[in-house]
Order: sequence, then C-alpha cells, then structure tokens
Amino acid sequence: MGYPTAHLEQFDGLPVFTFPFEGDDAADELPPPEAVAWRFDSYAGEEVFARQWRRFLAAVPLEKVRALVIGPWWDAYDEVGIAPVVELLCAERDGLAGLRALFLADVLSEESEISWIKLGDLTPLLKAFPRLETLGARGGEALVLEPVRHDFLRSLRFESGGLPAAPVRALGACEFPALERLELWLGTDWYGGDASVADVAPLLSPGGRLPALRHLGLQNSDIQDEIAAAVAGAPVVPQLDSLALSMGALSDEGGAALLDGQPLTHLGELDLHHHFLSEPMAARVLDALEPHGVRVDLHRARPRLRSGARYVAVGE
Repeated sequence: MGYPTAHLEQFDGLPVFTFPFEGDDAADELPPPEAVAWRFDSYAGEEVFARQWRRFLAAVPLEKVRALVIGPWWDAYDEVGIAPVVELLCAERDGLAGLRALFLADVLSEESEISWIKLGDLTPLLKAFPRLETLGARGGEALVLEPVRHDFLRSLRFESGGLPAAPVRALGACEFPALERLELWLGTDWYGGDASVADVAPLLSPGGRLPALRHLGLQNSDIQDEIAAAVAGAPVVPQLDSLALSMGALSDEGGAALLDGQPLTHLGELDLHHHFLSEPMAARVLDALEPHGVRVDLHRARPRLRSGARYVAVGE
C-alpha cells in the first residue's frame, strides 16, 4: 500500500461513521454509539473539531463509544498540531472508559501531505486510556512519545513519510505486554525520517518488553537494506507470524542479508512489496520461502531513477 486514496471505511472491525456537521439532517439519525467508529472531519473549515466534539458529547452516550477516528481537525493551515484534540479527548477519559480504538489524522493528500501533518505528544493518550487496544496515527512532524508501560495495547501503527528518531527510541523503551502488531513507516531523511538502525535495535531485541508481538512492520524506509540486515539476526524474529519490510528502498543487498540470516520459514507472510530487488534475487527469495508455505508479497518491483537512486513509497 502507499498513501491512502480514501478515508477509512472500517476501523477496528467497525464501520466508520462521520459525525454530521451542524445543521445536517443526518444529525437526527445517529447510529447506536457502540456500533460504529465515530469519525470527525473539519476539512474546508465547515466546523472545527472542538465544536463538533461539544455537539458529540451532548448527543452520544460516551460510555458506549468503542472507537474514534480523527480526520482533519483544523479550520485553516494547521500551525498547532493535534495537541488541542489530545487535550479534549483526555479531558473525557472517565466518560470514554469503553474506548478501545483510536486513529489520529485520517487525512488524505489533497487535505494535507503526510509530511505536513503535525502531531505532538501522544503520551497523554496512552496514560489517559489504559484499556486502549488499538492506536494508529498518520504523520510524523513534531511527534513525541515517552517510554511508558501499557498493559492492554494490542496494535500500534504509525504511518509517516519521515518518523523522527526520538519517538522510535522511546518505543524501544516502552513495555507493551499485550502488543501483537507494531507497524512503523520510518520514511526518508528528506522529510524528517532520521531514525537509524541503532534506534530501531531495541525493538528487534525487546528483552521481554514485547512478549506477545506476532507482526512487525519496519517499512517505507530509505535504509531498508540496513534494516533487513538487522532483522536477519534479530532475536524477535522467531516469535513473529508475519514480517513487513515493504514500501522502502530494499535492494539485492537487503534481500541477500535476509536469505543469509536466520530461517524465515516459520513465517506465514513476508511483505516486501515496493522493492528494488533484481529478478534473480526475487526468484531466490521465493524459492527459499514459498515451498515452506510462506506467502511472499513481491508486488510493485520499482525501477531505479536515472541517477540510480531508490525511493520510498510514501515521502512527501
């Protein structure tokens, strides 16, 4: 996959329902609060998030809400980031005791390029909602995380054209005993993706901090070969059911590192789509893994630029 071309239609197993703008006739026909993932959208300045949120609080029993999706939250070019949204959500932590899933910045490229989406400190959300099970966010600018322990989080996903090194290091210091899926789009240094293999290393040797992890995605990186080499000997790999090193600048060097490293034949799936492997190397990967039942995704082999440069699937 690349940059999404449509807003979320399903989230955490629920259909997404956009909370109506003020004056919309649909406001009189709201679904049961637990039956949908409630989405908020302030694009084009029709109604800023804070006002939508106040009407939502008055119309929907919060204790029954399971999932929230935050779309564009700004009324003009976003200079502040998502901090005001985080503050409003955290202020309702008691009422939202049933919240299990949250996605931040369900934003398309015509609304904001991914590199322009300004986040902020998301640590308060993890502290305010200790029973949250699914957290996703799009964007990377100004992203802040602190090392925390969260006992219920099962899925964590950051989609970014450039994920800063500091939050990646913080994730490596977190304790997530229930986490089953971790997906990071690391991005390119052109857009702030300055995380190195050393920053990622604690996630590959979690030392008991990720005992339930079954899927790891380290994707969309311009250092994908280095990541592949690190993964090839990583202690976390034997516990995984699936591995994604897709969307990045993976070349024959990274492919060879994977084949020369520890066995990957226990995996159910290896996702390498959007890659720069030669046809012979791609064939070697398939020959080594498919006979063992591993589903290998090698779609979207990419041509190098005239300069010989490789590129990530999602940058700007």
